[in-house]
Amino acid sequence: MPYVTPSHPAPPRRPRFGGRWSRTVSALAAAVTLATGAGLLSPAAEARAAVAPVAGAQAAAAPSAAAAPERVTSFGANPGALTMYVHRPATLPAGAPVVVALHGCTQSAQLYADNSGLNTFADRHGFLVVYAETTTANNANKCFNWFQPGDTRRGQGEAASIRQMVAHATTAYGTDPAKAHVTGLSAGGAMTAVLLAAYPEVFAAGAVVAGIPYGCGVDVVSAFSCMSPGADRTPAAWSQAVRDAHPGYAGPWPRVAIWHGDNDATVTPRNADELRDQWTAVHGLGQTPSRSSTLGPNNTRRSEYVTAGGRTAVEVNKVPGIGHGTPVAPGTGPQQCGATGTQHFIASICSSYWITTFFGLDGTTTEPPTDPPVDPPTEPAACWTASNYEHVRAGRATTTGGYAYAKGSGQNLGLYNTFVTRTLKESPPGHYTIATGSCP
Repeated sequence: MPYVTPSHPAPPRRPRFGGRWSRTVSALAAAVTLATGAGLLSPAAEARAAVAPVAGAQAAAAPSAAAAPERVTSFGANPGALTMYVHRPATLPAGAPVVVALHGCTQSAQLYADNSGLNTFADRHGFLVVYAETTTANNANKCFNWFQPGDTRRGQGEAASIRQMVAHATTAYGTDPAKAHVTGLSAGGAMTAVLLAAYPEVFAAGAVVAGIPYGCGVDVVSAFSCMSPGADRTPAAWSQAVRDAHPGYAGPWPRVAIWHGDNDATVTPRNADELRDQWTAVHGLGQTPSRSSTLGPNNTRRSEYVTAGGRTAVEVNKVPGIGHGTPVAPGTGPQQCGATGTQHFIASICSSYWITTFFGLDGTTTEPPTDPPVDPPTEPAACWTASNYEHVRAGRATTTGGYAYAKGSGQNLGLYNTFVTRTLKESPPGHYTIATGSCP
């Protein structure tokens, strides 16, 4: 099948044995596996393949290119064969923070810089942006290899290359090593989770946009399953995967912001819930939010998970009405950013504004407000009417023994198929029950 959707993994870049011939054979074998598997796609997967962009395609109204990021030709050890670019504001104070930005599949550092809006806030608040870029030599679809063990382990492959970029930023640009952050879209979002797990002492916080929990995929086949329908594991199992990435590390753990579109048909929204389960458990927190609120004119639903010390350790932002991509809000207002002239940057809410705020880079405190938390059950309930198949695919239900069960409440929804339809009420976020007339 063609590698067209932005998160689809491509054949492995290189096995850990054997030289050029074995690399070629391995890549061809993986390509055959994916091609023969195309006929086994579910109807939902076929539908999203039909609307996915051709690799490299852009909308007709492409934005004018921003200033090109500065390429760094040498930054030390580079076992993952990545390229480093930086956006340096005109005035960069000593000890400035650094944000590593990871593009999605088929994208580039320039494309991500042009559209994500991160440079707007780097210039406004004085931090360095490091854009890591992969190539088709690493992955046929220019995805970061978030599902290959040789690239996701501490001290190896792409993860080690990105860690070296952060170290180089400190020596070459004077950034503060205690103020390193990372964010990314899709495959870049999944690699963000990798870096937070493999190098928790390096990154103070991360923001995963339309990504996947750490430890979900270990090869091409499992990567597709992680994307959709997603993997349903216990918080303890997810958190153990993170702890195993750096055995013996006792914290502190990075803070994590999760962003996901409610209508994402490429990386199913259940991944946002599984990421929440993973990182709340790592921080020793439960999965019921401490407070809930809405952001922006589109009422993005935010759930926050707060430590005993009063700091938000994990937050989940579910963006209504959008599919797979980075939410942006073109314009010049204080909470606007980005451009939508290319695929997978979606007019909605400026996620980079809120991510910058979550990282504490906007000059305001990252501590919670003094107002008492909102009791989550008092927030307006969201309602979803769909088949049991779609509820499971979207992460609102799980399936066992041919039946579907509402996530959170565990209510039996009936047979797991496309014929049985239920209306589910979500309140608090992540907890679903069968609606009994209280939904609009």
